[in-house]
Amino acid sequence: MQPAPNAVFIVNCGSSSIKFALYETGQVQNLLLKGEIAGIGTANAIFRIYDHDTNQQSYSDIGEADQTRAGNYLIDWFEKEHSFSTKAIGHRIVHGVKHTEPELISETLLDELKIISAYDPNHLPAEISLIEAFRARYPQLQQVACFDTSFHADMPSIAKLLPIPRKYLSKGVQRYGFHGLSCTYLMEELNRLAGKDAAQGKVILAHLGSGASITAVKDGKSVDTSMGFTPAAGLPMSTRTGDLDPGLAWYLMQFEKMNAEQFNNLVNHKSGLLGISETSGDMRLLLQDEKTDTRAAEAVEFFCYQTRKWIGSFATVLNGLDTLVFAGGIGEGSAAIRERICGNLHFLGVELDAVKNSCDESIISSDKSSVCVRVIKTNEELIIARLITRLLNNQIKQ
Repeated sequence: MQPAPNAVFIVNCGSSSIKFALYETGQVQNLLLKGEIAGIGTANAIFRIYDHDTNQQSYSDIGEADQTRAGNYLIDWFEKEHSFSTKAIGHRIVHGVKHTEPELISETLLDELKIISAYDPNHLPAEISLIEAFRARYPQLQQVACFDTSFHADMPSIAKLLPIPRKYLSKGVQRYGFHGLSCTYLMEELNRLAGKDAAQGKVILAHLGSGASITAVKDGKSVDTSMGFTPAAGLPMSTRTGDLDPGLAWYLMQFEKMNAEQFNNLVNHKSGLLGISETSGDMRLLLQDEKTDTRAAEAVEFFCYQTRKWIGSFATVLNGLDTLVFAGGIGEGSAAIRERICGNLHFLGVELDAVKNSCDESIISSDKSSVCVRVIKTNEELIIARLITRLLNNQIKQ
């Protein structure tokens, strides 16, 4: 299959995977293909690709691969298969700080991203490295940055503040929030599915996956979100702690002789569901094991408990709740987790329909529920394609 001449290539670089997709530009962004390199940092990295036209999937074992090798593998495939039909490459950039709109990647922007790499050492360096690798191979091809923090840029100042000396605020130390591209897509879908009134109401978005966050939305705008200065804050995640007593850092440094690098590794790669269960950060495996492993059961319950707390607190921020949206790998795929989260939210007017929930229907709340509970499959790659198309079209008009 050869893609249409007017296509954009989307790259979503994570800490252990690189997802990618090719979309046509134009009025509708038709998906041509998608894929991922999974298992980066292990000895068993895999390259998967799905051809949307033929419905064919293919797999290749890469073997041991760090971010550099995985990136080069992707670029080699890109050069062989699709480079000459692509108008631009779009990148999900996790941290944007002051950047709130998609923009063409320049040397100046790259320099700024390198300066703030310490804000998110688990994502930004790999994203920058991949951008530079594409530039080295294709210096004339436009690359566009789409920032995961942009959806939350207009949060009220009170929601952005951190309770530390104010002098750090001028240095950019504040709550930023993440999963913004997912939130943008979910709100566009909510508007399409339920109409403007629902999208302008009191909405909580629960993006629950290996990375997890809760966002409160009112009048279509983010008013608060669980992730903070980095994506490690908020909910417990697959391997990230979520919110943590800051005094623990002092304790670990003093009594466990842990340095900054070791603490960062603990917080981002050895904690969360993995840390509590001591076996896995994969919710599917934990659910399989919970009847025979108390640690797995406790990890699952802790995740659901903390998620309920955040939903309850954000309902207070919103002064009520009209719509609750589940998204992300866990939110979209685990009826059991959705049931456990919603089971204690009757006081908010949340009531699930057990059959609809078990069938993963788009609306899983009962007819008696005063809150509409939805499952929406998020699509960060598609929203990046839309943002890039708008940017390129504006360039042509100018």
